[in-house]
Amino acid sequence: MVSKRRLKAKDIRNIEGSLFIAPWLIGFLAFVAFPLGYSFYMSFNDVKVQATGIRMVFRGLEHYKYILFTNGGVLYEYLIPFLLESMLVIPTIIIFALLVAILLNQKFRGRGIFRAIFFLPVIFSTGQVVTEFITQGEGDLGFLDRYNIESFVTDAIPGGLSAPLLALLNSFVIVLWYSGVQVVLFLAGRQTISSSIYEAARIDGANPWESFWKITLPGMTPFILLNLIYTIVDLFTFPTNPVISQVTSTDYGRSSALAWIYFTIILLFLGIVFFVFSRLSRAEK
Repeated sequence: MVSKRRLKAKDIRNIEGSLFIAPWLIGFLAFVAFPLGYSFYMSFNDVKVQATGIRMVFRGLEHYKYILFTNGGVLYEYLIPFLLESMLVIPTIIIFALLVAILLNQKFRGRGIFRAIFFLPVIFSTGQVVTEFITQGEGDLGFLDRYNIESFVTDAIPGGLSAPLLALLNSFVIVLWYSGVQVVLFLAGRQTISSSIYEAARIDGANPWESFWKITLPGMTPFILLNLIYTIVDLFTFPTNPVISQVTSTDYGRSSALAWIYFTIILLFLGIVFFVFSRLSRAEK
């Protein structure tokens, strides 16, 4: 009798849990899973929007072959420079956010105001606002043209590296402006480290620099991984992303194939990050 009651109670808890996640599950299936599956299906077809409806002609891997091999410039002309730029932008955002979070964790007057200042741009800025700022040239550093630094960078650094570096500098303000979420995540992570650990380190004679490398940085490792994932996804879906700008509404089949190739590249990028962090965590153990 007792076992039946326990089984019944367990079933009730399962039903309650299913009811709680049902709204999310329905929304995921309707607004995420179905559009993803449908776009994947369109990538193998020529899609024609007609008055009588949508007509699809099966083409197999033709769109993928066209993008990767026949007309590779559509992807590689924009993808490779963007990846090189990302190699500079992502560490810049992570390091900047980490340092700002450590500073904002200190006790000083007006700390709450400064925290709000760093996060407000994330609330008020939309994709169109950021695009307009960059179009008007508001995201670059003014002294680059004033002191002719661009020509100096071009002459001193090889072309393959100077282009992404200049692209980073030309949108440096916007890059740092978009670091609000990372700052908040690092700030939350910093507060998970007990102050008693730092007090014990000071008693043992550790200076702030040693405390950072021995306590703060190891304790923030999970949050560095979290911010890396967020930054990669956010950067690869940025409004001014040159690869996304190639996705047009005139050829749905080919655009869907390009989107899925790009999606695969993002997954590979994230896979590399997970692989590196797993190796680092094993090395620490």
